[in-house]
Amino acid sequence: MFIDSHCHLNFPERTENIDDVLMNMKLNEVTHALCVSVQLDTFPAVLQLAEQHENLYASVGVHPDYELDDEPTQAELVRLAQHPKVIAIGETGLDYFRLTGDLEWQRERFRIHIRAANEAKKPLIIHTRAAAADTLRIMQEENAGQAGGVMHCFTESIEVAEAAIEQGFYISFSGIVTFKKATSIKEVAQKIPLERILIETDSPYLAPVPQRGKTNQPAFVKHVAEEIAQLRNISIEELGLATTNNFKRLFLA
Repeated sequence: MFIDSHCHLNFPERTENIDDVLMNMKLNEVTHALCVSVQLDTFPAVLQLAEQHENLYASVGVHPDYELDDEPTQAELVRLAQHPKVIAIGETGLDYFRLTGDLEWQRERFRIHIRAANEAKKPLIIHTRAAAADTLRIMQEENAGQAGGVMHCFTESIEVAEAAIEQGFYISFSGIVTFKKATSIKEVAQKIPLERILIETDSPYLAPVPQRGKTNQPAFVKHVAEEIAQLRNISIEELGLATTNNFKRLFLA
């Protein structure tokens, strides 16, 4: 009924009890999860999880928070994306919140990921924080809409959401949408087209209400779905079906 479109099950907080994680998914009707890469040196662990479990998928990419001596190349990303369980390029994007100074290397890395996605014909998983204008500009300049993708863990304005949707992207909501003070994110979840919504946990982080304070896991994506369904005044079954179909259309078509 539900798919967690973004999680990090290779992180130590989750690999130590992966069997429990998978069982809890089943108990909460979470049929699949996309395990997202943040560094190439840990990508093999992400891929191994996807290879070992039929209902897990993988992505390949380098998160914008990691400043590296050896940057990923377009050819390297395309090669790694050829594996049948790799269904996306990323997590990529821009983050001006955690890092400061000359971040041209971050923008160039983002461009490399977009070019790799277009070549590999795999959708992008985009992270943006305190960098919405540059993120949208680079997406436009590099024709990111050719590959398509998702703005993950969305925390920006309705205007940013609409601009991303105009480029053919989906908007994914994490547990943040359940937080009491997240009024602007709730507004986005209410207003954008249902056929452009995905749900995620970003686990092991950002556990939703009523699981705040716990280590997040894909099973908790059900709470994200419940919140969005309530905001839109639709049934959780309708929300679950729509977001599952959206995931399949984006990543598996």
